[in-house]
Amino acid sequence: MNAMTHTITLDKFHTVYISVGSNLGDRLENCRQGMAALDALDSVHVEFISRYYFTEPMDYTDQPWFVNAAARIRTRLGPAELLAELKSLEAAYGRKDTGVRFGPRPLDFDIIFLDDRVIDIPDLIVPHPRMHLREFVLRPICDLAPEMVHPVLKKTIRELLYALKSSGQSCIPVEALAN
Repeated sequence: MNAMTHTITLDKFHTVYISVGSNLGDRLENCRQGMAALDALDSVHVEFISRYYFTEPMDYTDQPWFVNAAARIRTRLGPAELLAELKSLEAAYGRKDTGVRFGPRPLDFDIIFLDDRVIDIPDLIVPHPRMHLREFVLRPICDLAPEMVHPVLKKTIRELLYALKSSGQSCIPVEALAN
């Protein structure tokens, strides 16, 4: 592991794609407030937010549906520092370690991409190792950057989403259900 991975780069902004999700409480409002709290940090600027989607839970399915979205942010924080900020926001919104992996949560952030880097440090792998299997991650990122190329899989987000079409995952735009 390179110690430089953990340092804050003061002269360079990083472009980061994150996902946000919630399936407890007012899910949509939790996601919106979480994004606003993220943007309020001095070290982060939220540039764009995707549409919000209602999504079926995966892996652990005996729980409420999620609301999910993605954002493109700019930050000077390194990967470990950004992860710490995201975990702090999750805790501030009531996330607790229940011991249930993939279980219900009021707010969940994941770092999906950080520039075009491949990162493997304690508690963080980027690109997110399961993102290409999850429509609730791919579809919102496709709203923001359909032609972005996954640095490991060497496919665009649009291609990864298309390849996933047969998975049967439900991912419904929130506004489609508001009418």
